[in-house]
Amino acid sequence: MKQRFTEVSIQGEQFFVNGAPTYGGRAWNGHKIEGLLMNSRMVQGIYDDLNPETVGMWAYPDTGRWDADRNTAEFIAAMPEWRAHGLLAFTINLQGGSPQGYSKDQPWHNSVITADGDLRPDYMARLARILDRADELGMVVILGIFYFGQDNRLAEEAAILRAVDNTVDWVFDQGYRNVVIEVDNECNVARYTHEILKPGRVHELIERVKAQTRDGRRLLVSTSYGGNFVPLPNVVQTADFLLLHGNGVNDPARIVEMVQQTRQVAGYRPMPILFNEDDHFHFDKPMNNMVASISQYAGWGFFDYRMKGESDFDEGYQSVPVNWGISSERKRGFFGLLKEVTGEK
Repeated sequence: MKQRFTEVSIQGEQFFVNGAPTYGGRAWNGHKIEGLLMNSRMVQGIYDDLNPETVGMWAYPDTGRWDADRNTAEFIAAMPEWRAHGLLAFTINLQGGSPQGYSKDQPWHNSVITADGDLRPDYMARLARILDRADELGMVVILGIFYFGQDNRLAEEAAILRAVDNTVDWVFDQGYRNVVIEVDNECNVARYTHEILKPGRVHELIERVKAQTRDGRRLLVSTSYGGNFVPLPNVVQTADFLLLHGNGVNDPARIVEMVQQTRQVAGYRPMPILFNEDDHFHFDKPMNNMVASISQYAGWGFFDYRMKGESDFDEGYQSVPVNWGISSERKRGFFGLLKEVTGEK
């Protein structure tokens, strides 16, 4: 097993890396930054399409073909620059996210997980390369397991449970200590096929992850909800940290309200709150969703996709094929403000 360099933990409302709070001693414009987990949604780092009828949709403009290994290699090459701007965490998902940003249908087949709940070795090899580099850079990875529109690729609930167990075992087997689990992305989205991935039962998967230990250690775990939604008590009572989404929230005042309401949910105790998906920007304005989140002592995560009318390869971290560099005005706006907030030199 490789030597590991980065370990994430939680104390109260703060994230710690290697025993020290993140962004140690940092404050910005009167807001405490120490202990927050500033992040970005980078879910397509191991993307592939197993559907021969749709794989051509993701061709690189310079070669005219899709290349999953190139995608991962370019992701890894970009990571040091993200970290230099103060990015401490990113979300990656075993079933990705919509490669179009938002999609009505998902005919493509992007899933690490087989119908029976096994993990495809080629995907996991790409994931290991990313997690190894994150470990070297002192970065935390929010590892999502399921995504709506692809969860239907699993045959039955038993396969869901098997996939969860296999994922946790793999993280333990590899020795990663910089990984936290998001069991599924936006559990309240109606398009999930399996009941155990939906709000009423998703806490069962959180508890399942928590119950698995290795050498006295377990993984930190949560789930997320769709935009403008406050977590429900069953998740608040079982999760280690709480994931909010800012999609659909145009007024930063609502971001403030969401965090305040989350701390009032039955069963809440001091624990970290962070947005790990928000597609609202305005980084040049004194108040935006990112600043609003920070003002309530909650971390914030950038969700960037190619919007309607945009065709430039440089745009959008979620839109495949991806330019993983800080290559667009929107990306530069986020990373510029992030660097200022975190005090990175």
